[in-house]
Amino acid sequence: MFHKEGYKIIVIALVIFTGLILLANKFLEKNWLFYLVALVLGVLLYLILQFFRNPDRTAPLDSNVITSPVDGKVVVIEEVYEAEYFKDKRLQVSVFMSPLNVHVTRYPSGGKIAYSKYHPGKYLVAWHPKSSTENERTTVVVSTEKFGDVLYRQIAGALAKRIINYAEEGQMVQQGEDSGFIRFGSRVDLYLPVGTKLDVELNQVVKGAQSVIASI
Repeated sequence: MFHKEGYKIIVIALVIFTGLILLANKFLEKNWLFYLVALVLGVLLYLILQFFRNPDRTAPLDSNVITSPVDGKVVVIEEVYEAEYFKDKRLQVSVFMSPLNVHVTRYPSGGKIAYSKYHPGKYLVAWHPKSSTENERTTVVVSTEKFGDVLYRQIAGALAKRIINYAEEGQMVQQGEDSGFIRFGSRVDLYLPVGTKLDVELNQVVKGAQSVIASI
């Protein structure tokens, strides 16, 4: 199963792959060079298909937990001052996605979208400390039943040149539901109330809609 944001690119890649294989079959002898070209093209096509995969995920649908918005590795856990929406201290949990991770963004909790805003910006590497405030990004706040307002921020990286965000203010959403997509390596920051009990630690690998980030 592939994400809808990848349909066009996958079709183009298949057309190019097929055309190049036909050309190679016509002009190259069936020797090591032909098979090397076929292998390289096959690997590139496989990587494209892997990047746009969209596996079925079953979220717990539990208002007592916050699930990870994305697949990746926890790279930041710290108290920070969140200046855009809360304008006070929050507990930040950041998940870094490599180009090999699933890049679908999913709502960490069910509730009502209180805020959704796109910010143009730079393309610093995603693990740079200033990427949260200076890179291209989208900020989304979900008003939840148990945790209050929960903010997550999609952040573009050095390779991520397009952020897709489906969240619209006033919309009711469900935990684990598709909320967007980020092309190529990047990260997502999650901001929770200070004192929230976390169920993850640094360098832990998490899965979107399934791994519990925090619980009551």
